[in-house]
Amino acid sequence: MSSADVSSRPSPDHPGSSAPAAETVHPFDARGVARRFRHAAIFGALDALTPGETMRFLNDHDPVPLLRQIAERYGAAFEVGYRHRSEQGVVIDILRLE
Repeated sequence: MSSADVSSRPSPDHPGSSAPAAETVHPFDARGVARRFRHAAIFGALDALTPGETMRFLNDHDPVPLLRQIAERYGAAFEVGYRHRSEQGVVIDILRLE
């Protein structure tokens, strides 16, 4: 992990400190989940995140309907950012804000 991957936030072990804390990123590769279970599995994973945690979502296509459902279901609780988008698939970071 490079220093660019570390943010300067209070450490969870020392709430009053300004020690760098590693960003918590949990990979979720939707390509390995049966289509009929994907959305349920994704919503379950999002529900399990705590504020400040990120789900790094990998998929074989751009999941525009899913992103719309996330916005409708969770409102402003998540921030969505594309890391990679191509014909082969996408990588999207979904950060839990609240």
